[in-house]
Amino acid sequence: MVRASVRPLKVGLHMPHWEGGIDGVTPRWADLLGLAQQAEEVGFDSLWLADHTWSILSEFYEGISQPVPPEVAAMPPFGMWEGWTLLTALAVATSRIQLGILVACTGFRNPALLAKMADTLDEISGGRLILGLGAGDSMFEHRAMGYPTDHLVSRFEEALTIIRRLLCDGRLDFAGTYYHVDGFELRPRGPRSSGPPILIGTLANRPRMLRLVAQHADIWNGWVAYDRSYADIVPPMRERVDAACELHGRDPATLERSLTIQVAQPGQQVPASDPMTGSPEELAESLRALAAEGIGHVQIFLMPMTPATIDDFGAVLELLEHE
Repeated sequence: MVRASVRPLKVGLHMPHWEGGIDGVTPRWADLLGLAQQAEEVGFDSLWLADHTWSILSEFYEGISQPVPPEVAAMPPFGMWEGWTLLTALAVATSRIQLGILVACTGFRNPALLAKMADTLDEISGGRLILGLGAGDSMFEHRAMGYPTDHLVSRFEEALTIIRRLLCDGRLDFAGTYYHVDGFELRPRGPRSSGPPILIGTLANRPRMLRLVAQHADIWNGWVAYDRSYADIVPPMRERVDAACELHGRDPATLERSLTIQVAQPGQQVPASDPMTGSPEELAESLRALAAEGIGHVQIFLMPMTPATIDDFGAVLELLEHE
């Protein structure tokens, strides 16, 4: 069962499943397993993995319309362990902590199959999955793996419709421009009759993506991990999401808000970003400030990521338990 938190917001940890992810060392499965179980023991509310296999960091900056720092532009492509496979293994290896993909690219898998995968993983985890979905932000990876790069948002809208309707209704006929489903059924069903909650991430303020958030998401995610990770960045983002909800007939209060941030050890240098940093007391206060701006869940890139920094962050989580 998912633990009930008395904190002002949930705090998740982004797992470092890429080359050099653990303070410059490439993690093996045993390393990631140890970090995940340690994070659950320390008190994190959730674990998150990316849906990438081979990427180039400069594209992430371009995706959020930020200048690419020279040191980032010079970085070669890097690999990652496949996130969905890892998440399934972590569902068995943990018992309380929520599990999420941030976010699953719908262009990498048939959407009916992805709905089936999500329902099955929700069953394995005992209802702990948060299903993050996105259109894809790495054209380098799409091209390298042979996936289409045209009409990404239109493809995403069809895939999202299929996934949402299958998880809610269990059966679907659908004939679109990019996808076709002929009487497919989700049987047997997972532990939640409407499937896991759907999180949609928006890297940029594109009206079509904000419309899809308003129409389909249970949770909105704002990615500021390569920007400023403090509460003063939230109001303009929140206002755009609220406006999209109102434009498309949804009560903004029904949409949960989440934010992906960086938290760095004092003195840790992070290129071209402004990570949250400070003492445990200062970090707890900064997280409370995010909660005051309406953020209900944060996903943290901990810099550096080591067993020691996870243990150290336990002091922040304890402070958040006490208002």
